[in-house]
Amino acid sequence: MPKNEARLSRINEELKKELSQIINYELKNPNVTGMLTVTRAKITPDFKYAKVYVSILNSKNIKKTMEGLKESSGFIRSQIAKTINLRITPELIFEIDDSLEQGEKIDTILKELKKGK
Repeated sequence: MPKNEARLSRINEELKKELSQIINYELKNPNVTGMLTVTRAKITPDFKYAKVYVSILNSKNIKKTMEGLKESSGFIRSQIAKTINLRITPELIFEIDDSLEQGEKIDTILKELKKGK
């Protein structure tokens, strides 16, 4: 693994940890509901942007929760700037991570197939 890639993955991990902390404990946006889990953070090599993948459970409205995260990205960014020492604090792009739901669907299908035998 090249040195820069190792650094990127270290930063991704750190970013993921901090984002989880901020979103779950410091964010006071009423639109952000449900149990939010930051599943992955992927920063671009130039550190300008970071894609943040979140999985949302028990939300009143997933669309509103995503909008709430986008609205709060300035606050979240400023918190990140305080905790992670980077020259540039990346702009955050929130994406829904539905891999857990996909996994559940696959599990259900597999169980159905087993029953059918």
